[in-house]
Formats: sequence, structure tokens, C-alpha cells
Amino acid sequence: MTYQIIAPVIPSGQIYQFNTAFDVDYEVRFGRKKENVLHTVVVFGVLNDEYEGEEYSLTNKGDVFKVMNTISEIIRMYMHEHPSMRTYEFTGILGEDEDENQMSQRTKLYTRYLPKVFPENQWETEISGNKIIANRKREYY
Repeated sequence: MTYQIIAPVIPSGQIYQFNTAFDVDYEVRFGRKKENVLHTVVVFGVLNDEYEGEEYSLTNKGDVFKVMNTISEIIRMYMHEHPSMRTYEFTGILGEDEDENQMSQRTKLYTRYLPKVFPENQWETEISGNKIIANRKREYY
């Protein structure tokens, strides 16, 4: 189950949004690397002013699974519009009380959703610290 997704007006656009049942606005952005246009960085976060402009805020509304399912669906939508992309990159930002030498809770959460978006038969995922990189296997491009 996902929230209703607001896709970009231009199907190949880079910014998607959705609003939760708790009136929290999220944005999911895709940015291509200058040195490799087939490598995109995925960034998502909260837009609401009540979170003081901190897009990586924890909302603690109890809907993390629905939020992550929605983000996963958005990534799949983007992948459909950009079938030549070879690499996707995410970073799980550390929480205030987390040790930078260990995997963050966010990164652990993201890893649970990797197989739903990046099937192991088509993608190889690498995790280094809190950075996750999914590379399309050669036979799929």
C-alpha cells in the first residue's frame, strides 16, 4: 500500500512528491552525477515547515512502512522513465545519537527495501558505511 504520488508534469522529470495521512509532505529527488549521467543519487525527505527545514527529520507518525513503500514505488516509476540508468545511490543519514562508525537505523531500513526495487538477478548492491549503491548487472544494459 502506498500514498498517492504526485509525479512530475514532464514524465522524465526529477522530482516526485506525496502527502501522508498525517499531512506530512515528502519529496523524492533524483540527481544525476556530472561525471556519469547514468548514475543518479536519490534523496528524499520532509518538506513541512514544522520540521524546521530539516528534510531528514524523523516524523514518528507510525507510517514508516507506507512511506517506504511509496518511495520504493517512486523509484520504480523513475526507473521506468529512465531505463538506461545504471547506478542508483542512497545515503542513510545518521541520527543524532548514532555512531558514525556503524550502520545507521535509516540505512538498515533502506536495505530491507532494496530487493523490492533492485531485484538481485538484475542488480548488485554495495553498502559502504551508510552509502548504498545499486549497479545494474552488465547483461541488463
